[in-house]
Amino acid sequence: MIPTAYIRNFIVLSSLAMLLGGCQHFASEHPVEVRQTVTEQRPDGCKGENCPLVNIDSLTFADEPELNRLIDARLRRMTLNGPDDRLPESLQSYQQRFLSTAEPGWSSYLQAKLRDQHRNILVVELSSYLYVGGAHGMPGRGFINYDSKRDSELRLEDLLIPGQEGNFWRTARQAHQRWLVENEHDQDAAFLEFWPFQQTANVALLKDSVLLKYDVYSIAPYSSGHPELFIPHEQLKGILKPEYL
Repeated sequence: MIPTAYIRNFIVLSSLAMLLGGCQHFASEHPVEVRQTVTEQRPDGCKGENCPLVNIDSLTFADEPELNRLIDARLRRMTLNGPDDRLPESLQSYQQRFLSTAEPGWSSYLQAKLRDQHRNILVVELSSYLYVGGAHGMPGRGFINYDSKRDSELRLEDLLIPGQEGNFWRTARQAHQRWLVENEHDQDAAFLEFWPFQQTANVALLKDSVLLKYDVYSIAPYSSGHPELFIPHEQLKGILKPEYL
């Protein structure tokens, strides 16, 4: 069975998209126009709750072709589920391929949403959820930190002052310790031993903090979902480049 929380999340966002008329505007110095497109397909002629489905909830930014290309490429990469999987040429071809081989109850969700915007930085969060049988499906997460002034993606090494990567991850460990306390894991010796701190590639440059988001089974069990660690900007002075604070 697909966890109710994941289904609810996609339904709420789809409903919100219709209420907004397909457009989003973040209040900022440089507001952008972004159109949200939601499609859901099932095999032709299939009816009932057990029909396989592919739900794609994506964004198209006005005047940002490079960001649109990145979103498409990253969502297509999130469809890979095994070493033998081929990267689909398009999301539409992925829909067709998945539905042509899917068994009853299988489902695939892909989503891009605007998580934050400040100055010329757009932060897009990418989500996936694939269920192909078993007790539960596998979710995935990722971020695109996009500098609209430079028309390029910002990676962690672009944000850090040279030589400060070690200090960044030491500060992240402190955020992890706060997360352990908030979730009452700090006194659980078995938890601490089995789920130690790790680095993550999922880094988001938010307006007032840096967010680290973890995949399931990384620093906590599946039931914990995707843990989020927040590092306030004031703790990153001398680590993050001044223009990003």
